[in-house]
Amino acid sequence: MADRYDSFVTLAANEIEGVDYRIRMTERASSIAIIAPHGGLIETGSSEIAGAIAADRFSLYCFEGLIQANSARLHITSSRFDEPRALALVSAAEVAIGVHGRKDRGDEASIWVGGLHESLRDAICEALTSAGFKAKPVGDGHRLAGRDPANICNRGRCGAGVQLELPKTLRDALVREVSGRAALAAAVRDALERTAPPLA
Repeated sequence: MADRYDSFVTLAANEIEGVDYRIRMTERASSIAIIAPHGGLIETGSSEIAGAIAADRFSLYCFEGLIQANSARLHITSSRFDEPRALALVSAAEVAIGVHGRKDRGDEASIWVGGLHESLRDAICEALTSAGFKAKPVGDGHRLAGRDPANICNRGRCGAGVQLELPKTLRDALVREVSGRAALAAAVRDALERTAPPLA
């Protein structure tokens, strides 16, 4: 389904902050920003997962839909996501990790890991797999590869980030199961902290 809004300016002209959506942001002394641009009720579970990854270590940004009936209308595709606070946080970071939700589409377990930072993408895939999750790298030609330089995950100082696409069934499970969410978050943090040059 096509987005209703092609930019944050058009969204903000038609929706009310604090009623239809909210922005949660915590800036920390870190070179990494964890972002959920479709959080809250837009792509359920993505805010919780992003928050678990950020913990008290990385900067965090969540744009959250609050509309019970139709938060999907607040979705702005990642290559056009230009909310000013998000852009400021990401542009000040070395690298950004975007946390997203996708439909299961016959694969209710695999985390698709994309973005332009290929070495970090692969390190995160390896860490997730070692932690018992199904994860696969996705690249050029994949519909959710996160390869557009304008994608919010690729707008950090190094010009390359990582996009995590989690299926709904897995997201729902991770919201219910604190231990599973903690295990996923620890795996992603481990990959970030081991990446050379150090990003943490």
